[in-house]
Amino acid sequence: MAEANTRRRARGGGGAARRAERTAVRIETAKYIERNIPNFEVLNEEALQIIETNAETILAEVGVNFVDNPAALERWKNAGADVDGERVRIPRGLARELIKTAPSEFTQHARNPEKSVVIGGRNLVLAPVYGPPFVRDAQGGRRYATMDDFNKFVKLAYMSKWLHHSGGTVCEPTDIPVNKRHLDMLMAHMTLSDKPFMGSVTDPSRAQDSIEMCEILFGKEFVQENTVMTSLTNINSPMTFDDVMMGSLEVYAANNQACIISPFIVGGAMAPVSVAGTLTQVLAEVMAGVAYSQIIRPGAPAIFGAFVSSIDMNSGAPTFGTPEASMVTYGAGQLARRLGLPFRSAGSFCGSKLPDAQAAYETANSLNMGLMAGVNFMLHSCGWLEGGLVADFEKFVMDADQLGVLHGLAKGVAYDDNAQAMDAIREVGPGGHYLGCAHTQANFKEAFWKSDLLDYKPFETWEDEGGRDTRQLASSRVEHLLANYQQPQLDPGIHAALNEYIEKKKASMPDAFA
Repeated sequence: MAEANTRRRARGGGGAARRAERTAVRIETAKYIERNIPNFEVLNEEALQIIETNAETILAEVGVNFVDNPAALERWKNAGADVDGERVRIPRGLARELIKTAPSEFTQHARNPEKSVVIGGRNLVLAPVYGPPFVRDAQGGRRYATMDDFNKFVKLAYMSKWLHHSGGTVCEPTDIPVNKRHLDMLMAHMTLSDKPFMGSVTDPSRAQDSIEMCEILFGKEFVQENTVMTSLTNINSPMTFDDVMMGSLEVYAANNQACIISPFIVGGAMAPVSVAGTLTQVLAEVMAGVAYSQIIRPGAPAIFGAFVSSIDMNSGAPTFGTPEASMVTYGAGQLARRLGLPFRSAGSFCGSKLPDAQAAYETANSLNMGLMAGVNFMLHSCGWLEGGLVADFEKFVMDADQLGVLHGLAKGVAYDDNAQAMDAIREVGPGGHYLGCAHTQANFKEAFWKSDLLDYKPFETWEDEGGRDTRQLASSRVEHLLANYQQPQLDPGIHAALNEYIEKKKASMPDAFA
C-alpha cells in the first residue's frame, strides 16, 4: 500500500504547482465571441418566403392587441395601421418598413470600456440567468431568493471569465419590497461589477429609474447618445402587448436604450405545435414589437427575441433541449438576419430539479444550438434550473465554465503556417511522439481549451481527494470565487450619488410586496 501511494505521488510530480496555478484567482473577462464558423440554417428560400408572407397576413388580417395603452393605439393609427378597439391590424409592408431604421448591430457600453460589447453581426454576447424567484445550492437546498443571493450571483458573474454581461434580474430578491427591489438590483450591477447590465421592466416608472441611475453612472448626455442598457420586453403570446411591458419599452426606446422584443412561447400552448406555425407567429409578434419601438424613436436599438420551448403533453410542463425547439431557434435566426436585426435566443435551458445528467444533456443541447443558430445575445447562458424557476449556484459555475467551449468552437479551424504544423510533423517523423517537439512546446499553453472545474485526474488521485462529483466540485468553486472576489473601483462621488438617489426613491413610497 505504501509503495502504491508512493507511485501515486511520483506520478503526480509537479501536480501541486499545476493545481496552484489552476486555482489562483485571475479576474479575466474574455472578449465577446466573434464567430468564425457558419450559421446552421434549416429553412430554404421557399420556406422563408412562406413564413414571411404568412406573418404579414397575420399582422394585416388577424392583428395584434395593445392592451390598456391608448397612446400606443393612437401612435399606430397615425403610423397607418387599422385600429379597432385594442386590436391593431398592420397593413402589409408597414412593419417591415418601420423596422428598417433599427440598427443591425450596436455597442452596449460598460462602465469599464474594455468590457463594452457589440451586439449583432457575427458576435455572441453571453449573459446569466434571468428572473427565477427561487435559488438552490448544495448547502441550503431550494428556497426563495434574497438580496444576498442576488449579490453573490453578480459577484460570480463578474468573476466568470467567459461571461461578457452581468445580466438583469439574476434572481428575484423576495426579501425586498417589489416596488423597491429594482433599485437594489441595479445598484448591485453598477457597483459589484463593471460589466454591462440590464434595466428593470416590471413597471414603466422602474424603467425610468433605471435610466436616471444610468445618467448618474455614465452622465446624462452619454446615456442619450449611447446604449448602456439592454432590457427584456416579453410579448404575451399569442399576439398581445400589455401596457406594462410596452410602457417600459416606450421609456427605453425614447432614451436610446436597447429592447429585446421577445415572444414567450411554449409550443402547443402559446403557439401552434408545428415549427413553421410557431415561426410564423414569432415573426409576426417580433415585427409588430420592433416596429412599435421605431415609432417611438427611429434608430432605437432593438433585438429580435425568440424564447421557445416545447411542452410535455402529459403534464403540461415546458421541455428543453428538444429537436423542435432547436428547429424554431435555427429558423428564427434566419428570419432575424433577413430583417437585419440582432438575434436573442437559447441559454442553459433545462427542466431538471437538480444539476444532474438531465440538466447537463438539455443544457448542452441548448447552448450548442444557440451558437449554431447565430444568436447574438444569449440570456440565461448560465445558472438556469427547473424550467427557469430556480437559479442554482453550482449550475451557474458549471455552465459558466462550459461557455468557454462555445468560445473555442466559434474560432473555427486555423490553417496558417503554425496551424499546419509541417515542421512538427517533419521533426517527429514516423513512430515518434509530439510531447517534446518544438511546436508542442511553443503552443501547448493555448492549444486546448482548459476547464477550471471538471476533473481529469487519474482515478487514484481523484479517490484520494474524496471522490467528488461535479456538483461537489462546483460547490467548492462557488466558495473559492466568492472568497476571492475583488470589487471593481468606482468613483466615490458617483457611488454616493447613486446611494442618495436610491434613498430618496425608497423614502418617497411605502413598501409594497405585491
